[in-house]
This record gives sequence, C-alpha cells and structure tokens, in this order.
Amino acid sequence: MIIADDGKGGEKSTVALQQAGAKVDDVMRAMPHALGPEKSILSSMLQNPQEYVGAAVEEKMTKEHFYLPAHRILFEILIEFFEKGMAVELISLVQKLVDRGLLESVGGPAALTELFSYAPNAGHFAPHLQEVKNKYTLRSIINSCNEAIANAYENPEDVPQLLDGVEGAVLAIREGAEVNRTATIKSTMKEVWESWSALCSGEKTAQGLPTGYEVLDRMSNGLKAGELFVIAARPSMGKTSLMMNIVEHVCLDQQKPSMVFSCEMSSFQIVQRLLFSRARFKIADVHKGMAPHKKDLLSIKRVAEEISESKLFIDDTAGITINDLRAKARRRHRDENIQLIAVDYLQLMRSLTKQASNSREREIAEISAGLKGLAKELGIPIIVLAQLNRGPEARAGGTPRMSDLRESGAIEQDADLVGLLYRSAYYKDNQEEREEEEGKAELLLAKNRNGETGAIPLTFIAPLMRFETGAPVQEQEK
Repeated sequence: MIIADDGKGGEKSTVALQQAGAKVDDVMRAMPHALGPEKSILSSMLQNPQEYVGAAVEEKMTKEHFYLPAHRILFEILIEFFEKGMAVELISLVQKLVDRGLLESVGGPAALTELFSYAPNAGHFAPHLQEVKNKYTLRSIINSCNEAIANAYENPEDVPQLLDGVEGAVLAIREGAEVNRTATIKSTMKEVWESWSALCSGEKTAQGLPTGYEVLDRMSNGLKAGELFVIAARPSMGKTSLMMNIVEHVCLDQQKPSMVFSCEMSSFQIVQRLLFSRARFKIADVHKGMAPHKKDLLSIKRVAEEISESKLFIDDTAGITINDLRAKARRRHRDENIQLIAVDYLQLMRSLTKQASNSREREIAEISAGLKGLAKELGIPIIVLAQLNRGPEARAGGTPRMSDLRESGAIEQDADLVGLLYRSAYYKDNQEEREEEEGKAELLLAKNRNGETGAIPLTFIAPLMRFETGAPVQEQEK
C-alpha cells in the first residue's frame, strides 16, 4: 500500500502516487507516529533533564524525530537549555516560549503542566526513544519512496542518475546520515580542540591518514576525511605507482581497509605490481632468465601472505560510470568500513547523464563533483589520478602547472589537494643528461586547501615501480 508524504512531496507527489494505482484514501493516510512515547520522552526530559536530555543527545536525536510540531518545539528548547547549562523548570520554560511567541504553538501552559505530570516509568525511556526513532525511520522511508515514485514519472529518461539518488537516499536512512548531518558548533569545537591538543603533545602526527611520505604528510597533515586528492601528470610519469605506494602504506602498514578502482589496469596487474614492489624484487630479472635467490622467494612469499590477508578491494571495471562507482563504494564502505578510495584514472570514467553526453567538459565536471561528494558522504579521503594536457612539453624543462589539467577546470576547483608529479629525466634530450637526472622526481603540491604548497622531493626506483621520500640515492644491486 502506498502512503502519501506528510507535506514535503506536495501535489505532484500525490498525483504520481495516484498514477501508480493508489486509492485516494491510501494517499491521505497518516504517516507513522507514536505520540504516547513522544510525550513519555519529553516528560522524562522535563523531570530529569541532566539524565534524559543528555541520553537523547547521545542517541543523536533531533527535532525531526518527533511527529507532532509542538513536541519538536519543546525538544528544541530543552536542548538549548541543556547546552547552555540552564536549569529546566516550568516557569523558565513558559517564559522562554512566551518570549518567542511559541506558547500557544505547544498547547499553552496546560499542555506543559500535563507533560510535567505525565510521570512515565524511568525504565521506559529507552524503549520509548527507540520507538520514536523507528517511526521516524518509517517516515523517512515513505518520503524517499514517494519522492522516487514522483521522480520516476517526471524524469523517465535520466534513469542512471535517478537510481543513484534513490540508492543514496536509502543508504542515508540505513546509516543514520539524516540524523548526523548537522553537527553543533560545541561538538565540532570539542573535536578540533582534542585533535589540536594531540598534535601539540606529540600523540598524533597528522589529522588524517598518513601517506608514508614524510614531507607530504607534514604539508597536508595527512589525508583527511572528506578530502579529494588529485595526483596529475603526463603519461609514463608513475602516477599509478605513487597512488599504489600510498594505498600500500594505508592498507598494509596502517591496516585500514581500502578500495582501488582501476579503469586502466587489471586487478592481476595491480596485485602483481604491489607484490613485487613491496617485496623489493625486480621482476624484470626473471624475464631476463635470472633465477631468484632463496631470500627473494621468502620475501615474496611473506608479502603475498600479507596482501592476501589484507582488506584491499580492487574493482577493474573499464570505463566505470560515476554512478556505478558511487554505488559500489557505498556498499563496500557499509560492509567493510573502507577508509580510503583510490581511482585510476579520472578521464577514463564516464557519466551517463543527458548533459554529459553533449559536452566532454561537462562530463568531467560531473565526475569530479561526484567523487568529491562521495568523499564527503562517506567521510573518507579519495585519491584520484588525472592526466595533464601537452602544456608541459611546450615549456622548457617540462615543469607542469595546475592549468595543465585536461578537459575541465572543475577538477582544480573540486580538489582539496592537487599534486603534480614530475620527473625531469623524461624531458632530457641526450642519454648523459637522462642518466644524471635518473631517479629524481618531485610532487609539486600546487593546491592545498588547508596548508602550505611547494615541491616534495622524491626518488623513483624504476625497476621496482616505487617512489620513496627524499633525493635519489644509488640503488643497491640485490
């Protein structure tokens, strides 16, 4: 049976429901609610605010959980009293409502007196609170479904976008995103203060996930929740290697579940590269017919077991759409609590909206905005690789600039950090100069929304497809 929205859907939603086959009586049916438990909760909060207002705050309750508008008003006032440390008693409460012209909206003094004397059993607070939250969840499901039905009738052509929106709304209900979306300034300040104190005391070296590169971690303060980190370069600079080196550090060294979306390489190629890079074994030696030493075999076996036991998830769907990526990432985050997503690479992804089909620049902008939105939605950092245009080739030395990002300035706009990977040997004309510059690399941090920018020196060990911190040193032969 289809049930009408409680006002948010409006006339269009009702029409859509009727088109779907719902009767008028069904459309006008009241939304799920539990007025008795709502009164019980408010009565407990009025009689023992320190105990029960605090419990409601811990349970992430908001005024939207209450069905009756009068109950929403009272809850909001009680939360305000609690946060300011004010005593809750009838006279002060009535005066506050009078000052704001809300006394009649809650039913007048008689309704407040009734709530004060409702006297529910203290042991009923928890089950009544859960009942109110359950009814709110049911209302949220109905509203989301009604909105999906209306959109399905009104936007039948944009099916992928609609499906992505419906899935996102349902997952938001499941994970309580609607409740946790708005944080109080008090709670946020507490988090900031605790993080700052930990940094000052040396208990914490970075706010976000460490990358394994000391200078990058110092400048970026780690990969933080909700941030989009774009690593851009010309082809053959080692973008994928740098990305996988960071993923390796987060997933294997820090033991944080991570997910890689690879539009260019197969999962076999990625795992093979990760295995031999971490084991520090030059697979090219085997291709040349050189048998590996026993210590190499032991190292490879140990790393293979380490990778097999890790929570690294790889999706190698070629040309994946932004909607498919978001759907897969949401499910993996829900099931495995992934803490980092890496995408290789942005220009190989697709968006299937009507607007994107008419403009490649618009398509890239939608993909970039979709990745940034996903990072914020899941509360984790996302690393995405991007190609640069031929601008560096036109300049002496080949030093890249942020304006070289291909096809859309939206990438630059959406990113919190932009790192331009550069190896000078690539642009040297003769063999002697290339050998002199061999191994030298820089990650030019061209944008850092919350910190400093500048060049980060790196060493690229080509046989291992590996970047390491600092200026190059002579690689020891095995």
